[in-house]
Amino acid sequence: MSLQIFSLMRHELLLIAVLLLILVAEIFWDPARKKNIRIFAVILFGIITLLGFLPVPEGSLFGEMYIVTPVRLMMKNILNIGVLIVLLQSITWLGKEKNSDKISEYFILLLSTLTGMSYMISSGHFLMLYLGLELATIPLAALAAFDRYSNNSAEAGIKLILSSALSSGILLYGLSMIYGTVGNLYFTEVAGLFTGSNLALLGFIFFFTGMAFKISIVPFHLWTADVYEGAPVNVTSYLSVISKGAALFIFIIVLFSVFPAISVVWQKMIYVLSILTMTIGNLFAIRQQNLKRFLAFSSISQAGYILLGVIGGNELGMASVVYYLLVYIFSNLGAFGVAIAISNASGKENIDDYNGLYKTNPGLSLIMMLALFSLAGIPPVAGFFGKFFLFTAAAEQGFFILVLIAILNTIISLYYYLLVIKAMFINKSENPIPPLKSDFPTRLALTLCVGGIVIVGFASIIFEYIRNMSFGV
Repeated sequence: MSLQIFSLMRHELLLIAVLLLILVAEIFWDPARKKNIRIFAVILFGIITLLGFLPVPEGSLFGEMYIVTPVRLMMKNILNIGVLIVLLQSITWLGKEKNSDKISEYFILLLSTLTGMSYMISSGHFLMLYLGLELATIPLAALAAFDRYSNNSAEAGIKLILSSALSSGILLYGLSMIYGTVGNLYFTEVAGLFTGSNLALLGFIFFFTGMAFKISIVPFHLWTADVYEGAPVNVTSYLSVISKGAALFIFIIVLFSVFPAISVVWQKMIYVLSILTMTIGNLFAIRQQNLKRFLAFSSISQAGYILLGVIGGNELGMASVVYYLLVYIFSNLGAFGVAIAISNASGKENIDDYNGLYKTNPGLSLIMMLALFSLAGIPPVAGFFGKFFLFTAAAEQGFFILVLIAILNTIISLYYYLLVIKAMFINKSENPIPPLKSDFPTRLALTLCVGGIVIVGFASIIFEYIRNMSFGV
């Protein structure tokens, strides 16, 4: 196998190389210089992110178990952009005394999960998908329990690993049924041989359920709020954006390329689950006071909106999902970036703590407002265009009632997003959060989020570029 063929696995090999370099730095660097590993790792990952945009020829490895196409490469690049922002937001937090002895562990665990996600996105075989999924999930449980002095963090890690084990078991059981009826686990072979028999359909339902756990689709969402609240804020932002984004990417790849023959079946399932996910996510978000739980239920409702693009069952729907996830990364990480900056400085994480924030920190308040408006889908920010394309994809297939329900849920979501904005700009506080001076990495991360929210929305060429790509994944 030539080196040119191995260049197809560029993303994963570069990530593994960075992991090894961080491990070497941890072993050989002077203890007094260990904090510099933060900057070293972020710079290396920034280089990987830039290299990811270099063209790579289409191809496959290992008998088409690993596949490279422009669409899959774009999905990896979108995740890399999000991870780069997360790493920039994590530098200040990792510099705290309680984290100074486990900086390398944070980067190794986080980049290990990203490596698994990259393999998962490039999978052309259900076994490769499962191996990538487990490589992405197990280190995430360690990240959720990263704060070893917090019982809530330990509880979050336990809940995440138990729910992941359950969902993986369900997914594997479904794959065993599919294998029993088809006799193969290659995506192309399953697509050609899938009969739609009762056993095969039951296997698909189990597979669908296992993936629904990863995406936090109702009623498989119960772990989400507790894990998000207990995990460190930086890890929560990674869970809500990167982990969910990777699961959604492979989910749409499998639905569109492996199970198009039973699209009528999974469209009916998605129709019901989309309504439940949007509605329950929004209603529970209204009741939350902790900002991490608030954003957890917000992310659940966002998954419901994304399903509108999936139910479209066509290339417009798939392009809308990819575009919306790009928008979602900038919007959600913008909101989490403000929460991280405030949590690092004051330890405050409740919405009431944000009362009067605009008077002391107008910059952070404006960024939070812009991010929440984007999540709510208020024009002219990027979130509006993302939701518009999702609704259009569903409407083109005749799902008008579903689109109407989604619009009503958007109005509900605007109410609870405005509660946070009201706290920052209108509510008064005798003891507001004092003025904060963020460091350069945090400001850079927030600048990237604001730039993404504005530019991705107004630069229609981005959506056209995604839409014109061949989605024969």
